[in-house]
This record gives sequence, structure tokens and C-alpha cells, in this order.
Amino acid sequence: MTSSDLAGRIQHTLLKITASADDIRRLCRECREYHFQAACIQPMWVDLAAQELAGSATAVCAVADFPHGACTAEAAAFEVRDLVRRGAQEIDVVCKIGYLRSGMDAAFRDDLAAVVGAAQGRVTKVILETSILTPGELARAINLSAEAGMHYIKTASGFNGPGATVEIVREMKRLAAGRVKIKAAGGVRTREDAVAMIEAGADCLGTSSGVAIMQGGTQGAGY
Repeated sequence: MTSSDLAGRIQHTLLKITASADDIRRLCRECREYHFQAACIQPMWVDLAAQELAGSATAVCAVADFPHGACTAEAAAFEVRDLVRRGAQEIDVVCKIGYLRSGMDAAFRDDLAAVVGAAQGRVTKVILETSILTPGELARAINLSAEAGMHYIKTASGFNGPGATVEIVREMKRLAAGRVKIKAAGGVRTREDAVAMIEAGADCLGTSSGVAIMQGGTQGAGY
């Protein structure tokens, strides 16, 4: 895999609550320098990131209903519409695991469908928190996400347990059966990690170690 191909799969991520405006500007400069596919940020920074990345090939990706997926469907849809209005081109939303665990499959699906509608054609990804799902819950979550019209299923938020593993990405790929794409996030720290996730079936990667990956080293804890 060439460096250009790898960079085109990386969503360079900064979701720390301590991130400053200068940190976001630096993230965006790195996205421009390395030609990363997207910058993934908290909602409060969408305006700034859209300004900093204007004219570049890097998309602005914002998280929504983050990090617990605990707000109402109406509130989540409102947030997504606002993020789109401000310049977000991709939305990563946390699913409602409580609905899934309660057997409320229709509510789980309808909540995600509302996000898809609010995104108005923008790319949507659902964060499943795979490390805290049973195998049966994972299978149901993937089926319901596909039914809702989600474009991607994503391993983790980075705030609720471990993230991606090669094994879980392979299982997600198998269960998705081509209906949705896969974003591997959490613990992708090195070039070797990144390539392994892609070979396992990930279509894109969420990581705070994008620069280190491109330089062949390690950096930070890895999102």
C-alpha cells in the first residue's frame, strides 16, 4: 500500500475535550500536508475546521450524540442538521446501545434513520462500541444500521472501552456482507496497525496518530 493510498483512508482525529482552537488549526494543517481523507472533530469546532480546510480535499467529519448516544432522536437529528449547516460533510453518531439491549430494535433503527435523513445526503457512520456488545447484539446492530441507511459502521468512540481489533473488523466485514462500509477506530497507532485493519476489511481509519503513521512511528494513545 502506497503512502498516498494510506493517507486517503485516514480520518485524522482530535476529540479531546481539552483541545484548543490552535490544536484544531494544527490538525487541519496536518490534514492538508498529508492529504488525509477527513478531519474528525467535536461539534464545537466544525465552523473553524470548515474554514481551515476550505478548498482542500479533506472532508470535515463531526461526531454527534457523542460519546454516549444518550439524547433523544429529535435532539440528535437537530444536532446533525446544525452540523451540516455549519459545514460538516460526514457525521459519526453513537448508537443507542440501551435500545439494542432492551430489544427495542425498531427504536434503534428509527433513531439512526432520523440521523441519515437529517444529514441530507452526507456520509453517515454509526459508532457501535463493539467491545461492549455481545455477538448477537453486534449482528443485530449491523443489520439495523444497514436497514436505517447508514453508510458505515464504526468500531468505537474511544470513550467507552477498547477500540478496533483485526478480529472484530473481520467479523464486522462478514456480518455487513457488503451492505455498509467499515471504519476502524481506537488503537490504530502505527503503520502496521493501519495496514492490518485495512487488510481485515476496514474501508477507512479513525486515528489521532495519523502523522506518526505516515512517518512510520507511533504517537499518543491512538484514537
